[in-house]
Amino acid sequence: MDIQIEGLVKTYVSEGRTVRALDGIDLHIPANQIFTLLGPSGCGKTTLLRCIVGLETPDDGEIRIGGEVVWSRSKRVAVPPEKRGLGMVFQTYAIWPHMSVFDNVAYPLQVRGVARAAIREKVLQVLKHVQLDGLEGRSATRLSGGQQQRVALARALVAEPKVILFDEPLSNLDAKLREETRKLLRHFLTELGITAVYVTHDRVEALALSDSIAVLNGGHIIERGDPQKIYFSADHRFVADFIGRANLIPATVHEQQPDWTVVRTPWGLVSCQKRDFAPGSQVTLCIRPEFLHLTARPEGSAPSSTEETGVRNVVEGRVEALDFVGEVYEAEVRVDDQVLLARVDPTLAVGKGDMVHFALAPEHCLLVTA
Repeated sequence: MDIQIEGLVKTYVSEGRTVRALDGIDLHIPANQIFTLLGPSGCGKTTLLRCIVGLETPDDGEIRIGGEVVWSRSKRVAVPPEKRGLGMVFQTYAIWPHMSVFDNVAYPLQVRGVARAAIREKVLQVLKHVQLDGLEGRSATRLSGGQQQRVALARALVAEPKVILFDEPLSNLDAKLREETRKLLRHFLTELGITAVYVTHDRVEALALSDSIAVLNGGHIIERGDPQKIYFSADHRFVADFIGRANLIPATVHEQQPDWTVVRTPWGLVSCQKRDFAPGSQVTLCIRPEFLHLTARPEGSAPSSTEETGVRNVVEGRVEALDFVGEVYEAEVRVDDQVLLARVDPTLAVGKGDMVHFALAPEHCLLVTA
């Protein structure tokens, strides 16, 4: 079931000031995908989710679910939340502590008057799907945080909703449990083939879970695409910076070549991914730390030439900081007036104060709006 949003506007009045939480949102969420709304606090993502489910009333625009208009100002349509056929999983688990796991999951079917035998069959089936089979008789208060979140998910799934919406559902879990639950969530949402709309400010969740991502800021959709597009080939500086750690260097487009766009940076000319910017344009060069491949060199020796390395872009700098973070070192390398973050293999014999040079592969040099 797809979702179509057109011209959606939602404003709030705070301390005498009008805040435009959603500023003319146009968005198509395809059926049977995990679609993530990603952005910082206050960007409008939760407001958009609540408008879809019917917990917030927009000021203007239209929302269609599976082709059916569920809210429209111009058409004077406002379908109540309980009749939109949606499931919802909140940041707080919102499960009833006085009920068993079975009763928590069965509740949506009980209020609909479903027959007892059918309820039991459906509840046991969905509990098996979220790997809670055998725990149906346990009190909800005797479950771990991850298990409680799966109870909340099972309760949302048992009524077979057209769409299921998630409002930062993993934020209350610790890091290891969040990773495990995220993998499980991805697995059974994909297996079910259900349309899921997922709200988060966590870039790792967004990248790991999503088929598509829309990045929001200030009530606008800045950019949308699949995780690889958003991470490796973003069009906007805000998106490139928000989606992951990045070195952002001011640059000016020098010339367009057949295969590369060449820009002038504080340390010279750099060949980059081909982007359609006119010569003289002010842009930002984005380089992810994992693409800075450092090589130590003795003090005073000349850096390798392009011909020697076989690489187009070679830059020289000095290591200012080196922090061990587990599988890699994180290094801060000063290049003229810029400090760049690099991820360094622990086997590389380099220390603080050492001179290094590194190759910048043009395909990993991304140009985004300034």
